[in-house]
Amino acid sequence: MRICSALYLHLFLLPLFYADSVYGFGSMGPVSAAFGDEGFFCAIDASGRQNVICWAKNVSSSSSNAPALSSPSPSSNAILPMAALSGGEAFMCGILANTSQAFCWSYFDPTNTDLVPPAYQFTAYSYIAAGKGHVCAVRGYYYSEKDSGSVDCWEIVRSSNRTLSSVQNTRFYDQSIANLGFRKIVGGGGFSCGEVRDGGLVCWGPSAEGLGLSEVSGRFQVLASGMGALCGILEESAEIRCWGDNSSFIEPPVGTRFISLTAGARHFCGIREDTHEVECWGSYNSSLLPKGSGFMAIASSDFTICGTREGDLVLDCWFSNASSIIPDYDPPLELSSPGLCTPQPCGAGEFAFNASTLNEAGLTSLCVRRDLQICSPCGLNCSEGYFLSSECTANSDRICTSCSLCQNSSCTSVCGLPLPRETRQKHFRQIRQLVLIVGCSVIGFLSVLMVGCLLPRLMGAPPRPEKGKRKRFGTCIKKQEFKAEQDDDLARPPLNPTPDIGLAQVFRLSELKDATNGFKEFNELGRGSYGFVYKAVLSDGRYVAVKRANAATIIHTNSREFEMELEILCKVRHPNVVNLLGYCSEMGERLLVYELMPHGTLHDHLHGGLSPLNWELRLKIAMQAARGLEYLHKESVPPIVHRDVKSSNILLDADMVARIADFGLLTPSERDLVEDMKSDVYNFGIVLLEILSGRKSYDIDFMPPDIVEWAVPLIKNGKGAAIIDRYAALPRNVEPLLKLADMAELALRVDPNQRPTVSEIASLLEQIVKDDLIL
Repeated sequence: MRICSALYLHLFLLPLFYADSVYGFGSMGPVSAAFGDEGFFCAIDASGRQNVICWAKNVSSSSSNAPALSSPSPSSNAILPMAALSGGEAFMCGILANTSQAFCWSYFDPTNTDLVPPAYQFTAYSYIAAGKGHVCAVRGYYYSEKDSGSVDCWEIVRSSNRTLSSVQNTRFYDQSIANLGFRKIVGGGGFSCGEVRDGGLVCWGPSAEGLGLSEVSGRFQVLASGMGALCGILEESAEIRCWGDNSSFIEPPVGTRFISLTAGARHFCGIREDTHEVECWGSYNSSLLPKGSGFMAIASSDFTICGTREGDLVLDCWFSNASSIIPDYDPPLELSSPGLCTPQPCGAGEFAFNASTLNEAGLTSLCVRRDLQICSPCGLNCSEGYFLSSECTANSDRICTSCSLCQNSSCTSVCGLPLPRETRQKHFRQIRQLVLIVGCSVIGFLSVLMVGCLLPRLMGAPPRPEKGKRKRFGTCIKKQEFKAEQDDDLARPPLNPTPDIGLAQVFRLSELKDATNGFKEFNELGRGSYGFVYKAVLSDGRYVAVKRANAATIIHTNSREFEMELEILCKVRHPNVVNLLGYCSEMGERLLVYELMPHGTLHDHLHGGLSPLNWELRLKIAMQAARGLEYLHKESVPPIVHRDVKSSNILLDADMVARIADFGLLTPSERDLVEDMKSDVYNFGIVLLEILSGRKSYDIDFMPPDIVEWAVPLIKNGKGAAIIDRYAALPRNVEPLLKLADMAELALRVDPNQRPTVSEIASLLEQIVKDDLIL
């Protein structure tokens, strides 16, 4: 993850997209939007330094060329970490994390960052809210035991050349509020509103009367305002209340609980308390809302909403209405803070966000001070297509799992799925036992009745058997025998069972941390582009391998893609493939749990100093690896292209059986499928050359260093014997090795159409091993 070291402020000359400017406003938070023709977004990053990420229309900022801003102090030229953000028209304001001072700037005028009047530059503030062209802030230190404070307001004025400046005046200040203490405030189009110390809302400014507020009581979790409207989330019920121009809040939700709120040009949006999904009202196209994805924080500009996804903290943006003239806000690939840092302990219904899940080296907190934490609201339920697999705890949110991975009766009803086979069998046995008991009781009663009533009439002749009753009794016995057989089968599974689809176990992050000794380096088995692989011992004594995704992988793979990968992985079951045992998708972490391969990789045995391999074992390993690759290409549904076939991705299990590992999960389109499979064949040809020669695929100690450039010309000239590994005892018959060399040359043809399929390679290798001519 690229960590921002400063506020990303650049001057971009962008076209004007609208004839008339419209405006949206948001509450103070970790992500905020400036609005109007020069609108932009900013967010506090997840680096632990509380730096700021900013991006504008069709342009995202880059940390490599972002200038550092000067602080309000003339003697300081330091990076400015922010505690909170709030956007106005073409400008952004925030509270400095280190001093609690207000700081305002324009994304499009980086030379002018002094948008706080001199009289207020050194005042500490606990809350800040930008409106259309003004700012108000509540006095008090941000990281203190704050309750309420008085308000300062100033105006942001735009000159004829589009530059901004600050003005200290009384247009946005009313003497009637001078003695009031405010807990939180919000800015709108010509007005500001705030919640006073004892509850209730008070509004002031030139346009305040148009809101129609009168004696509003109660406390509010969050306030957000549009151009002429105001909405808030009641603290007690978590429901929405709105005032002012109702064209922007037509039919607000009733009975739905929310945790966050923002406003756009003609709409309001909030994050639901139960599923953390976004819900909007007003003039809004609901089909554009992200599906199946929860959010921790959101902010809206005129027509665009951006937010921090709860699963991975990646920034995501979408439109409020479909239109070709709407500019695209493309956020940088950065991880964003899920909330505001606070010194207060987390309350009921909240969890303390754990920074270690971000997998950033040395990162222990998302806040600039160790005594601070981010308290995020717990989710209570999951969106459609997911089931609740773990409840929220003090240090982690609830875990939602795709219904495609539903494994037991606890999730079948939620997902609308049939009961698992084991559960159906259990229920069937219970019903059968009940029927048996009731049936036998009825039969016994009827038998006694028949004997008592019919015995005098039948004493002279033997009773005639009743086939129906005998059949019924016989069926009961058969069911009892079936039950015994079933129980016996369940008690003694076959030695090499083929696991059913969807048997992946859901692990808790805490469990895998314990199993890997906190992901310590001495437990590390390897590392790659995906992340790190650790040896782990589960609580039940099983040895497994845990693959932990790094931040770059998390950023480039969203939650839905990860679920698709899991669906594919759960179906992959083959003796020559490293099979998935379980996974963990918790607190932004992505971990996959696999079978442990105790004998390491083929690369380690050929080049890394592990025990050498004789020719018989080398040929078997080649055949087994080809079978595993053939399974991925031909038998897996959908077909899987490996994309990274190499000797270090061929692992050896406890019986020295080869297993394919680290294959590409996302399946390409049908058009690219055959071409990519041919690429896998080419890379497998390189593996065959390594097996034959004992040389690495690229080794600077040899000339030429590339194994293909060295070996293929020799094979084509009939000198394949020259590449056979001289450090391994030559077999009695080298003919199978020469066949292997010819096969490698075919796989390495420049023209993909001339290469064999992996099935053809597997068949040839099976024939070589079957003929047993190597000895």
